[in-house]
Amino acid sequence: MTRVYEYDVFISYQRNGTTVPAWVRTHFYPRLSELLDDQLDHQAKIFFDENVPTGANWPLELRNALQRTRILVPVCSPKYFLNEWCLAEWHSMVRREEIAAMATPGRPQGLIYPVIFCDSENFPSYAHERRMQDLKTWNLPYPQFQDTIEYLGFHREVERIAVELKDLIDQAPEWRPDWPVHEPPPDPPRTPRLPRF
Repeated sequence: MTRVYEYDVFISYQRNGTTVPAWVRTHFYPRLSELLDDQLDHQAKIFFDENVPTGANWPLELRNALQRTRILVPVCSPKYFLNEWCLAEWHSMVRREEIAAMATPGRPQGLIYPVIFCDSENFPSYAHERRMQDLKTWNLPYPQFQDTIEYLGFHREVERIAVELKDLIDQAPEWRPDWPVHEPPPDPPRTPRLPRF
């Protein structure tokens, strides 16, 4: 059986901390899932790491999902660009763009659709080369945010993002089994504790 893309979008975000993961889980992922599904002629499939089954090999799941995803959506914050896993996900997709001759002067559209969660001033220069969607106005992680009038603005903005993602998904290159996936180096082995006598 021919392997093909499994996911339309891979949400890449800094998993440490509280605000970014809570906002992605509570607001961004559910709204994007619903609104992107409205735009596509097939059921939208978004990879969100909290859906990885308990007991699964987490690095292997991430690797397989990233290799079989059309578009990367990084949720950018200053710590995103300090996280080895986030950088591996970003640079994996940059390498795929190079192989597919995308994000070039002749074909400027790429496979990375960054959204800003907070403080874009401290992003690295290569991130500033990309047009980003600024969601700082709506970066409240609290469930009560859904009950405010501002949430309508967030909904409309994510709806606009879904329309743009639909176009990117349609233009993604054919899946290849050799799409590269970078991984951070493994943690060094822990030094065993010596017994105390």
